[in-house]
Amino acid sequence: MTAALRIPNLNGKIVAVLGLGRSGGTAAASLAASGATVWAWDDNEAARTAINGDWLVDLTKADWSQISFLLISPGIPHLHPKPHPVAALAKAANVPVISDIELLVQAQPGARYVTITGTNGKSTTTTLIGHLLRQAGKKCEIGGNLGQAALSLEPMGLDGIYVLEMSSYQLEITPTVFADIAILLNITPDHLDRHGGMEGYIAAKTLALAAKKRGGVGIIGVDDEHCRKIYGDLKDAGRRLIPISAEKTLAKSVSAVKGQLIDDIDGKREKIIDLTTIATLPGSHNWQNAAAAYVAARGLGLSRDQIVAGLKSYPGLAHRQELVATIGKVRYVNDSKATNADAAGKALACYENIYWIIGGRAKEGGLAGLESFYPRIRHAFLIGEAAPAFAKQLGRAVPATQCGTLDKALAAAHVLAQKENRDGATVLLSPACASWDQYPNFEVRGDHFRGLVAQLAGGKA
Repeated sequence: MTAALRIPNLNGKIVAVLGLGRSGGTAAASLAASGATVWAWDDNEAARTAINGDWLVDLTKADWSQISFLLISPGIPHLHPKPHPVAALAKAANVPVISDIELLVQAQPGARYVTITGTNGKSTTTTLIGHLLRQAGKKCEIGGNLGQAALSLEPMGLDGIYVLEMSSYQLEITPTVFADIAILLNITPDHLDRHGGMEGYIAAKTLALAAKKRGGVGIIGVDDEHCRKIYGDLKDAGRRLIPISAEKTLAKSVSAVKGQLIDDIDGKREKIIDLTTIATLPGSHNWQNAAAAYVAARGLGLSRDQIVAGLKSYPGLAHRQELVATIGKVRYVNDSKATNADAAGKALACYENIYWIIGGRAKEGGLAGLESFYPRIRHAFLIGEAAPAFAKQLGRAVPATQCGTLDKALAAAHVLAQKENRDGATVLLSPACASWDQYPNFEVRGDHFRGLVAQLAGGKA
């Protein structure tokens, strides 16, 4: 394993790494290359065998008085619902708990940074901003919670830009306020067990907009009540905040009502583009994402023409309303990234005559809040752990079949959709659940769906 980045001021220091997956393993290599003595551990034996054996130290038995900091993988609890024993030992010894993004900032202090968070839409917004920058010839790297681990990104130097998706977990363990442009898209209930409830989750997301000593811009969606309150609380608190909305046209903001992107930041109320003409950005949620990306790109020096050209050429995000194939009159759409009800609702709003494949490991509340979309659904095909509970939630409102696995669900949905042969019909994988009961991540789940659809399409998908 190689590391692209070196972190300063680590010679002779002992550092701990807990979790040796994508981010942790890369961080351990980068720390060692930077001159630190690495003590690394993972509860999974397979992960330990894949790492340099010289680094392995059982951190539950380590001398914490010698350790400078603990780098913890974001998926490992450090506070709620119960801290990992190693995180508890670090806290007891007053050892800082940090993320690999914190080390990226130390390694590349002169670069510019854009951070994107929100319950939904952050991956689309992250990739869209990266696309706009690259199409305009800007030097940038994209990563964080999406794609590459932070310390595997290329050095950017003074003329480069890092575009980083950040989860609520990462925000909590990245103490340095570093973003030149910070985006908070929306907040709906998610990961509540990891934050001790909704109040803790909101507090974690709000960290994204913390004021930066040398200025900085904040971009905040104001289409949900939590973010509207945050905007009211922070709009005069240091960072310049620009609101965005896909529901209302606001003063001194950027809006995308009915897909019409309007720039009123300078009070000129200028129409930029009709987003309804961009097939890879369907629905009001994507119009809000595009508004956020527009403000960020403008703040990074792109011209209106450059931004419009980039929006038009955006290829879309894998596993997010990704059209895999059209067979007869029926579209087959991969929305595997919809891991909660709110995200699934964004897709349901975009289609009619839906043959809906849902299920997996349910989030708190299950399908609550999706009732208004039920008239769009012809039939639901239920998979994974959530299938029995979802069947009860749907009740008589939506015809449903418990299929168990994705292959059986797609086969049943395909047969029914082709038999009914309705115009505009869509077989939609939008699970409203995490994948962990049957797949290691949503990407593998989406890839499986893609492959199965390709078989149905005769290998042409």
